[in-house]
Amino acid sequence: MSEAELVWDVQAELGEGPVWDAARKAVWFVDIKGRRLHRYTPATGDKASWDAPDQIGFALPAEDGALVCGVRGGLHRFDPDSGVFALILPVETDRPQNRLNDGFVAPDGSLWFGSMDDSEEVRTGALYRWADGELTRHDDGYGVTNGPCLSPDGKTLYHHDTLEKTVLAFDHDDGVLSNRRVFAVTEDGFADGPSMDAEGVLHVGLFNGWGVARFSPEGERIGAIRLPVQTVTKAAFGGDDLRDLYCTTAWLGNADKRGDQPTLGGLYRVRVETPGLPQNLIRL
Repeated sequence: MSEAELVWDVQAELGEGPVWDAARKAVWFVDIKGRRLHRYTPATGDKASWDAPDQIGFALPAEDGALVCGVRGGLHRFDPDSGVFALILPVETDRPQNRLNDGFVAPDGSLWFGSMDDSEEVRTGALYRWADGELTRHDDGYGVTNGPCLSPDGKTLYHHDTLEKTVLAFDHDDGVLSNRRVFAVTEDGFADGPSMDAEGVLHVGLFNGWGVARFSPEGERIGAIRLPVQTVTKAAFGGDDLRDLYCTTAWLGNADKRGDQPTLGGLYRVRVETPGLPQNLIRL
């Protein structure tokens, strides 16, 4: 494993949701509070950014080359060529205090994502699945949602309540969840965004935990990847061999630490031994 390398000192207030776009050979990620969508192209070092209509929790690639973005109030289609966001589907019109936060694409092309109270004071967050044009609420009562992601065999879905420092696990069968249980608790930071490697090891960003925690399929803490900044929000596998781990960070809640940690909010990369799983595309 290599040392963490800063690849873009983007100064994101709340960097989140890194995702590898294999077609473009680029990493997409968001700054939720900054209402910005970013793209980094490793081969050229090219950096590009777009303003989002509101707070943007995730941006995930779709089969038609667009991105589906979780913007406060609904799902949007983003066209990278025109830079235009277009509303696909309103979400949680009954919970105007909420925003969307983190998402995942399953192998069947369905989109899973969570919501949360923007003030992080009320447990109104929920877990959703969007497939075949239908939106289904699968779980409810979260403080701050993060994830989800699936095990390599697709039989276990992991989802976090970050306020509780808790990684939850569900049995998963063709979009149906059951047997909700606690998989792990992170004591050295708040369990933020999760990603899965090819061997079934869960990688969990640690907000205020200085890195990424690694958990075995049995829920055992088996190590950590350390970063030089304390607020790591999510790590995602990228590169042609899926062994480049891209980590988003944030200065939200730690503005007073920016003197000692001037690259808080930057995008980092770590070279790892075990590859991740290929990024699935949303089926529109």
